[in-house]
Amino acid sequence: MSSSSAVVKTDVVLVGAGIMSATLGVLIRSLQPDWSVSVFERLDAAAAESSDPWNNAGTGHSALCELNYTPQTADGGVDITKAITINEQFQVSRQFWAHAIENGILSNPSEFINPIPHVSFTHGADGVDYLRKRYDALAGQTLFKGMEYIDDPAEFTRRLPLMSTGRDFSDPVALNWFEGGTDVDFGALTQKLLNTVADGGTVNFGHSVTDLKKQSDGSWMVKVVNLRTKQKTTVHAGFVFVGAGGGAIHLLQKSGIKEARQFGGFPVSGAFFRCTNPDLIDEHHAKVYGRAAVGAPPMSVPHLDTRVINHKPGLLFGPYAGWSPKFLKEGSNLDLLKSVTPFNAFPIASIAPKEFGLLKYLISELAANSNDRVKTLQEFVPRALGADWELITAGQRVQVIRKNGAMSGALEFGTAVVNSEDGTMAGLLGASPGASTAVPAMLDVLERCFPRHFEAWKPALAEMIPSFGHKLSNDESLFREVWDWTSKVLELSSTPADDSVADDERRVAAPTPV
Repeated sequence: MSSSSAVVKTDVVLVGAGIMSATLGVLIRSLQPDWSVSVFERLDAAAAESSDPWNNAGTGHSALCELNYTPQTADGGVDITKAITINEQFQVSRQFWAHAIENGILSNPSEFINPIPHVSFTHGADGVDYLRKRYDALAGQTLFKGMEYIDDPAEFTRRLPLMSTGRDFSDPVALNWFEGGTDVDFGALTQKLLNTVADGGTVNFGHSVTDLKKQSDGSWMVKVVNLRTKQKTTVHAGFVFVGAGGGAIHLLQKSGIKEARQFGGFPVSGAFFRCTNPDLIDEHHAKVYGRAAVGAPPMSVPHLDTRVINHKPGLLFGPYAGWSPKFLKEGSNLDLLKSVTPFNAFPIASIAPKEFGLLKYLISELAANSNDRVKTLQEFVPRALGADWELITAGQRVQVIRKNGAMSGALEFGTAVVNSEDGTMAGLLGASPGASTAVPAMLDVLERCFPRHFEAWKPALAEMIPSFGHKLSNDESLFREVWDWTSKVLELSSTPADDSVADDERRVAAPTPV
């Protein structure tokens, strides 16, 4: 890209070098190797925003422990619908990663995924009652078999010594424990996937996409500037994917596609306590999720997480929310203002009175001091001392505001795929579960944007993802085959569930596509 006047041609442009673009790039390179792919990232490294391992909890969201995915219903029951859906999506990601290992796309799985128990934690009579009902609702489900319910203080102490020291067990406690959880370093995974994209494609760091113009034939002229040399280039592409995290909404708006008009964004910044005491890190080996405070939004669910980054264990607690008008950690204070358009102004303005709980939560978080944060931590680690923890800034999240009528909008806590009607452009908005469901999200993009190709791709996709087109939650035998295969290839514990099946009887070869 040495000439500022040249027009560079490529089949596919991917904006952003995070987990979404990396996943889509590998899928396209695998399914259509004759297509050229170009990635443009404004920062100088891959996965430097939301996909960075210290900018997210790396839970490998599969709804095994996250209580916001199993809300309590008005009649006192537990709704597990979302939990099953998210777990199903994560199984798709696991299969794709295992296929990538077997086919040389990825290597050394312990560099990006490691076995870590996933644990739900509540205390107090109401919390214990809820967790028992959650266990009763999930334990018989195919994807959740092997989950344990624990309310014995001695067993609690044995499994979670850091959380038990100094705890007053006259306040009852309960756990839902799933041994087969994982910790995922999405930064390392992204970097590995981008290596494959770069083999036959181009990955350009320090390059910012400044504008996108649709041509009469449906193709796109993408304006790119090299932030180091200031040289400008125009890239002619047949398809554009905007996987720029919080920056996606601005680019989708610039593109002019009418589908982007219905969206706005509400930025929320985050922070975590990162443990600096090696003895405490060694004492805890689990991802433990609690319940959000009454009236607080799902994003506020507290968790004490073991992390494995560069083969080194770590420990974080959070999140502590803050607020910034930036849409990216490395963004501008004008990001929110610039995202307001005549199409979304009223929907954005309508959110405040409807989301009083979120505003109240953010105000209380902004008013909190260091002692307040330690006190919150002490609900999990009763004898926590501020000196053993440092506050780090996590990734910036932009929650989706979707237009709901001419003058109203709805705040959504999740991810949303946006695509133009003709399928020449797509983008991803939103946050959690995000990275964990990157593979099914990008399969959704392919199906929406390349419907004719997608039919021809189905046999190859079934080879990559043996359960493709089928729900594992409805097929226990297939789930067991898929689980054992992915566990072996990804070097994870192989026992989430049925202890009646001997290890030597479990299939560890890739299951035959259904």
